[in-house]
Amino acid sequence: MKFKLQHTDKATKARAAKLTTDHGVINTPIFMPVGTAASVKGVHQRELREDIKPDIILGNTYHLFLRPKIDILEQAGGLHKFMGWDKNILTDSGGYQVYSLSANRKIKEEGVKFKSHIDGSLHLFTPENVMEIQRSIGADIIMAFDECTPYPCEYQYAKRSMFMTHRWLDRCMAHLKKVPFKYDYEQTFFPIVQGSTFKDLRIQSAEYIANAGAEGNAIGGLSVGEPAEEMYAMSEVVCNILPEDKPRYLMGVGTPINILENIALGIDMFDCVMPTRNARNGMLFTSHGTINIKNKKWENDFSPIDKEGTTFVDQEYSKAYLRHLFVANEFLGKQIATIHNLGFYMWLVREARERIVQGDFASWKNSMVQQMDKRL
Repeated sequence: MKFKLQHTDKATKARAAKLTTDHGVINTPIFMPVGTAASVKGVHQRELREDIKPDIILGNTYHLFLRPKIDILEQAGGLHKFMGWDKNILTDSGGYQVYSLSANRKIKEEGVKFKSHIDGSLHLFTPENVMEIQRSIGADIIMAFDECTPYPCEYQYAKRSMFMTHRWLDRCMAHLKKVPFKYDYEQTFFPIVQGSTFKDLRIQSAEYIANAGAEGNAIGGLSVGEPAEEMYAMSEVVCNILPEDKPRYLMGVGTPINILENIALGIDMFDCVMPTRNARNGMLFTSHGTINIKNKKWENDFSPIDKEGTTFVDQEYSKAYLRHLFVANEFLGKQIATIHNLGFYMWLVREARERIVQGDFASWKNSMVQQMDKRL
């Protein structure tokens, strides 16, 4: 992987960069649509390629491990070939799923024992086998195995968890050296900063992760219920420590406003299920605020979904038509809404990049935050 910093905003710490892997160029800042189980929900790969056009999407180790299972992915030649996607993929190591399965898992120094949410079968994730699993999945960027702490979290628990995440990182890196690439391209490894919302722990973890010398770095354990101000404070602390010449990935974030504010702090990469999940429930993101398309107020509104025309569906479908599809429970409604939301997120980060290059990112960001912080 190669990372080239191209522009830095003078008024903020926002960056525009180019990240290159064997599956192509990723222009940052970037949002990664979440394709948890080898599918971005409700969207064909053709629509991803031709309409939404992300440089990279995300898959999940936990879900892919349970279904379709690793042997199927290996027989297919890796996740790219299995799902028919020839651009970049990043895989989360499963740490967040371990966090979300709190009733069905036990965390020990060895790793995490958990019950499958599908059939209740018992499994063990360790730093070592998670690296092997991600080799078999074959993503371009793979993540360290970590523990994502809940919010709120007691200081001593967060501290113990952070140190264990650091020990697990050492085991991940040692084991990766023993496990060769499975396919005809390279993989890049990112460790993860933890420490909950405690500044001293975040500093300590960021320094440890920076010293690991990986080609990129991630920030985990945020967007788990903490106020946005605490998220921004932790991002700022960590970005001040992580090296400038390597990409920074803030995991699981977030709303369009969260993304813009974190870009201003120096974050390069984002992912979140919000655009797809909210779309299926009729919540649309636009450049002028959020829309609940199921509300009666849109029944005879024949204007585009977003009057700025941020996605191709804005030219083809009106609010009234999309509301009709939701009221009639037509699947097409959820599909159009999903394409719109993903397209809007991609427009947002691409426009942010253009503004960084042009030099007016700060004023544009402040204006966009005000506009998007509305319910229409």
